[in-house]
Amino acid sequence: MTVQSFEGKSPEIGDGTYIHPSADVFGNVVLGEQCWVGPGARIRGDYGRIEIGSRTSVEDNCVIHARPDEVTRIGDWVTLGHACIVHNATIEDWAILGMGSIVSDWAVIGEWAVVAEGAVVRQKMEIPSRRIAVGVPARVIEKPVDDGYVADWTRFKGIYVGLAKRYREGLR
Repeated sequence: MTVQSFEGKSPEIGDGTYIHPSADVFGNVVLGEQCWVGPGARIRGDYGRIEIGSRTSVEDNCVIHARPDEVTRIGDWVTLGHACIVHNATIEDWAILGMGSIVSDWAVIGEWAVVAEGAVVRQKMEIPSRRIAVGVPARVIEKPVDDGYVADWTRFKGIYVGLAKRYREGLR
């Protein structure tokens, strides 16, 4: 695990957060409490700032970056699926980014919004709260996120919070 300063800016890591040994977190990064950062993830706050809320899972091989002097904001309880890329965007609380999805500059993903696996959200695109975006380029589909989906994903998200704790305890 590489957690290191860059040009005088050091990552701030919240209590109970687990960072896998093969993940990198460096520079101007804030990670909230009880987050899980998986193998191969890269959170790069070298010339931009990255703010990640609490209980967010950054799964294997994700890449998070920001443009110079700008901020990538990721809320609380967000799921960033395996190998997704978030670049200079805003991801609101409870959102879900599917495996291999890409969210580009200045895009906004609303609360409980879903970006499907492999979807590409273009620059400045907004995905409204509780809506689902699919495809390349991404488009919002008619069917909204329903209460059953929210219930299932609330449980799934809790699994990663528990996983962070189990990994930390396994290191002792």
